[in-house]
Amino acid sequence: MALVFERFHTEGIAQLSYLLGDDGEGVAAVIDPTADVEKYLTLARAKKLSITHVFETHIHADLMSGARELCARAASAKVYVSHAGGARYGFEGEKLQDGDQFTFGKTRLTVRHTPGHTPEHVSYMLADTDHAETPWGVLTGDSLFVNSAGRPDLLGSAETEKLTQKLFETLREFYLSLPDSVIIYPGHGSGSPCGADIGDRLESTIGFERKFNPWLQFTEFEPFKEHALGSAPPVPTYYPVMKKLNARGPEILGHLPRVPGLPAKVFQEAIEKKAGVLVDTRTMLAFGGGHIPGALNIGATPMLSIWAGWLLELDAPILLVLDSDDKLDEVLKLFIRTGHTRFAGYLTGGMTAWDNAGLPIEDVGQMSVHEVDKHRNDLQIIDVRSPSEWMEGHLPGAKHAFLPDLRPKSARLAKTKPVLVYCESGYRASIGTSILKQEGFKHVSNMPGSWQAWKNAGFTTEGGEEPS
Repeated sequence: MALVFERFHTEGIAQLSYLLGDDGEGVAAVIDPTADVEKYLTLARAKKLSITHVFETHIHADLMSGARELCARAASAKVYVSHAGGARYGFEGEKLQDGDQFTFGKTRLTVRHTPGHTPEHVSYMLADTDHAETPWGVLTGDSLFVNSAGRPDLLGSAETEKLTQKLFETLREFYLSLPDSVIIYPGHGSGSPCGADIGDRLESTIGFERKFNPWLQFTEFEPFKEHALGSAPPVPTYYPVMKKLNARGPEILGHLPRVPGLPAKVFQEAIEKKAGVLVDTRTMLAFGGGHIPGALNIGATPMLSIWAGWLLELDAPILLVLDSDDKLDEVLKLFIRTGHTRFAGYLTGGMTAWDNAGLPIEDVGQMSVHEVDKHRNDLQIIDVRSPSEWMEGHLPGAKHAFLPDLRPKSARLAKTKPVLVYCESGYRASIGTSILKQEGFKHVSNMPGSWQAWKNAGFTTEGGEEPS
């Protein structure tokens, strides 16, 4: 009989959730589940466990919580949430208090209030019941990350100062009081906008973070505040929407969304009737080679979750173009992670069926870095990466337009002059080209490989100035 402790790394949103259980007692808890809950149920079945507890560390802003969905699918489970700091919920949940304890076999889980990222945030100490006074791990949620900490600026300017102070106290008075041997299991890995410069490793120790984490080096509040607020990446526009959704309680689906398959001409009619937002989930090269006019290209990689959150209204139905029909479930899991559950249909047979029906298509040019270097004086070169990426270096003569801001900033561009869009590798650039096509630009090209290819080819770069 043994402890079962598994981490789930949801790429794209870079979220980390956990299953903790005991195969002797046959019970388990899940901490911070994503909406695609089947992975937790599958593991529990494989380990002969019954999920009885679902713990949230806080009201999430970056994803749609799967807590209620998991409880509905695991009939014996209850969801446990913190009401500290005045947090309120639109659903029934077991109320957590600082110091509450739960036992799973020989493992004791203790609730600790760790505010700062949010007022209600809690972490979960892990210890053996035989040595309950000596924890071996802590599930830190979004309070402490590897090489970073949770940002305190997501509840608006009126709350930022107070939350920054709380975070400073949580890091110094709680985390730095723990033994060096304690392993930290954070709620996010590298790439999440919930923290700045999160490290690549998915776990660490208090001792290592005490020595190397820049957020733990400050002894005075003002320098800490300057670092915490000055290093934060742009706040995704969908974060406040996710906050409200998760506080209210996401709708329990019971399954993946049902999406009707539509033949090509019926799909065309749905587009003409504006039944949904047209999203093409194929790769940038497939999209560039030929796509339905007006389509937004968000490729079906784990990054789709983030960019669907940034660019699509939460309640807007979606019309899907897939790489192949059998990818539907995989694509739906990516969408629901950031709350997109309404779909007007998908194109059966994909673009092959559309082409065979003799329906109109458009394309996007693909220019190699060598072509761009040769013709760059004739191009409007647009860098859609984040401000921090732009500052580290960019193409000579490029203009900066962070991808979520591209649509309004496109009004500054000349529609009669060819436009070249690039990012780090080409994925975001392809989204950008599709936005510009929607805005009426006729001569738009992507640069496959983008910044990576440009640097590797040894071409001249610029950098250092603030993006305009």
